[in-house]
Amino acid sequence: MAPSTETLTAERILEATEEVLRRHGPAKATVVDVARALGVSHGSVYRHFRTKAALREAVTKRWLDRTAEGLAAFATGPGDPEARLRDWLRSLFDAKRRKAGDDPELFATYRVLAAESAEAVAAHIADLIGQLTRIIEEGVGTGAFGVPDPAAAARAVFQASGRFHDPGYARVWTRPEAQADFASLVDLLVRGLRG
Repeated sequence: MAPSTETLTAERILEATEEVLRRHGPAKATVVDVARALGVSHGSVYRHFRTKAALREAVTKRWLDRTAEGLAAFATGPGDPEARLRDWLRSLFDAKRRKAGDDPELFATYRVLAAESAEAVAAHIADLIGQLTRIIEEGVGTGAFGVPDPAAAARAVFQASGRFHDPGYARVWTRPEAQADFASLVDLLVRGLRG
């Protein structure tokens, strides 16, 4: 193994880990494989991530953060809250569907790692519900929505739309009726938020 001339950073390790996971799957990928891909010793990887579990959780968090970052503009941006809510839900559904369809091996790995990373998943869900809460609060402020508790409404919207973003439902996302089902659900949710 030729030593790497690039500075070893957590981000480089996470990129390499993602590629190793894609290639070997979560059951066979090891820290030694990651180190080999980077041209460093496995001890160098452990200096950034104390355990294999910590490394796997960091990869999971990175994947989840990408989704949340892509949705943040809808939560904080300008415009009609109802349109932003619709766009937020559509973008979440599209992002999950793309991940499942474009890279099924990595998506399968993501599902395994997410099941191991309860803390990262809980933080991700809290972040997403926080984004929804901001949109709904603005809608209440403008009179577009008429719910008494925007945070409770946000949790309900997130849970009700789970079929279109929970990885456990990935197999139904490509069915012919999925688009129409999604549109019907969003219409129902928006009507409910109007009060």
